[in-house]
Amino acid sequence: MRVLKREPMLWRLRVETEDDLWILARLARKGMDLGMLGERRDQTTGGEEGGRAKAAERKKMWIRLSIESTEYHSFSENLRIHGIINEAQLDVGSHHTHNISILDEIELTSHAPFKNTDSTLLQQAINSSNQVHVALAVVENDEIILFYVTPRGLKESTTWTMRGGGKRVDRKSSSGVASDFRAKVIKELTESLGDQTPLILCGPGHARDVLLQELKQSGQTRFMSSVATSMSGRSGANEVLREGLTGNLLEQYAITKEINLLEEAWTRLSTKGAVAYGQQELIKALNEGAIEVALVSADLLRDEDSKIGDMTWSKWAEGLEDIGAELIQCSTDHDSGQQLLGIGGAIALLRYKM
Repeated sequence: MRVLKREPMLWRLRVETEDDLWILARLARKGMDLGMLGERRDQTTGGEEGGRAKAAERKKMWIRLSIESTEYHSFSENLRIHGIINEAQLDVGSHHTHNISILDEIELTSHAPFKNTDSTLLQQAINSSNQVHVALAVVENDEIILFYVTPRGLKESTTWTMRGGGKRVDRKSSSGVASDFRAKVIKELTESLGDQTPLILCGPGHARDVLLQELKQSGQTRFMSSVATSMSGRSGANEVLREGLTGNLLEQYAITKEINLLEEAWTRLSTKGAVAYGQQELIKALNEGAIEVALVSADLLRDEDSKIGDMTWSKWAEGLEDIGAELIQCSTDHDSGQQLLGIGGAIALLRYKM
């Protein structure tokens, strides 16, 4: 995310990655205004011309909306912001939808100073702008799935398979087919990945080592490594993140810190350690100053209808700073994030067992 202007109640931002769209979908919410260049039909230019209907002209203009709702699917290339026009050359008071894509510039306005949770999330987007995305390929003999590890999640990209017509290839009698399959994957990987993009090969068998050797023979000079996992598919990719199998390659990523802390929370839960979840336990832990790290879904923090006790989650989170606790705003675009949703969207690592 590129910050072009930053004031207490106004941020002008340039979207640079899909992760930025994920973050903007959390920052822009009902009660705020969002402005950007858009198009509206000028109905005064319509009518009859030479006996034929003349369509109204589309005019490009600055349009500011009072946000009503947002629509975004993880790792899509478009964020839709719906609202009511409160500033434009025409149609003030009408409904409009801004379609925000990478490289668009937007102006987000709050009617009160932005909350600390929003500032923190924006800063994460700024910090991650220089991080190189790591490619992660889960390799089996007859299927290879390519993922990208981004600062906020695990993005599935391309799947290559030798299967056809619903029948599995007989590997023992078709080594030539397998070799051609790997050659095709190597060619398309080379074309799709940046020259410096690190590539991690993982999977439960030895197919990943064969592919790694052939990648090196093809002249690949990027950083590449092979790690064993007990599972294949997306579960194997999540295992790499969860178990820290890439060493320090991903340690600076927000997703890596989230997963490590969530895994620590699950361990403490299984051993009845210093951990708290559920509204009553979390309220008690905050009141006693026992929380060391609170892990809360980024969406839950911004849901004004969800309450913890008699307050919103964002209001509850303000108390964490008073006791010197750290707040981690979690994505749910990985397995550990989904587990967090399963227990209500929040859990805390404590300084001591209550």
